[in-house]
Amino acid sequence: MGRIDTRVWLIVIAAGLFVCLAYVPAIIREGDLGFAVSDVFLYEAMINGLLLGGVLALLSLGLNLIFGVVDVVWICYAEIVMLGMYGIYYLHSFYGVPLLIAMPAGILLTAIIGYAVHELVIRHLLDSAPINQLLATGGLLFFFQSVATLAFGIDFRNLGVSLGSFPLTEDIYISWSRLAAFIVAAACVAGLYLFLTRTFMGTAIRAISQDREIMTLMGAAQGRLYLISSAIGGGLAGLAACLLVLQYDVHPFVGLSFGPITFMICVLGGLGNMVGGFIAAFILSELIALGGYHFDLEWGYVFAFAFFIAMMFVRPEGIMGRRS
Repeated sequence: MGRIDTRVWLIVIAAGLFVCLAYVPAIIREGDLGFAVSDVFLYEAMINGLLLGGVLALLSLGLNLIFGVVDVVWICYAEIVMLGMYGIYYLHSFYGVPLLIAMPAGILLTAIIGYAVHELVIRHLLDSAPINQLLATGGLLFFFQSVATLAFGIDFRNLGVSLGSFPLTEDIYISWSRLAAFIVAAACVAGLYLFLTRTFMGTAIRAISQDREIMTLMGAAQGRLYLISSAIGGGLAGLAACLLVLQYDVHPFVGLSFGPITFMICVLGGLGNMVGGFIAAFILSELIALGGYHFDLEWGYVFAFAFFIAMMFVRPEGIMGRRS
């Protein structure tokens, strides 16, 4: 079976699992196919899963961009999101800065952190073994958590801003914050695609991610492109922080809620492949949403992890990854 056929089969299998997880539990529980098909709360869960997928896709976008260009997995990426959330929270809640100003400031903060992480740490590890790179970025994860704990404490802090919800139908309500997150994520994906395909800098970034040696021989400023990519990836973490701080409490370990699932999405889609990460984000988000609806939220993550493990046996390079 060829590579394209494998991708098609994986998508078909994922769609089949989605249908089974959506309807089979309700059919078994109620013994009525009609009830399962007409359950409005099931469709509300599907929509929420779709909206969650937008946020997860945005999280994976920055991590995939960095890996695709620099070829180093930032285990600490979710902690940069956490620092961005703290920055937005303190600017708005303690200093009274309007959100429309605090959020761009948070994006700028995380872009600077992304730049600094590459310049101070990653740059010195580019030729190191992958395990050393993972240990270094894993160490940064604990460093950022420790700094946040010492500086801000372990209390859960809430921005106190609620955008409310609106009725899609008589029984289905959609959160404005989740819808806004989905729209921003989709716009960001489109914007990054245009940047990478329609600008000279974006073309250079794509070229060096595909063949570093040739681009270096042609005179491309490899170090500069690495720094720019790291800063953009950090800025995307800040954009994700803008969306997440409206929905979740801020605390030093909030990154652990998103870090593992973000890494799974990147691996499932194919490390460095932004299209694959986008597809994988929606697959896992729907598994989480449907599993959480029929059982408990924890079971949603169990289904997502089980699907991920199974796919690693079938296609370890990811859905859109390149075979080595």
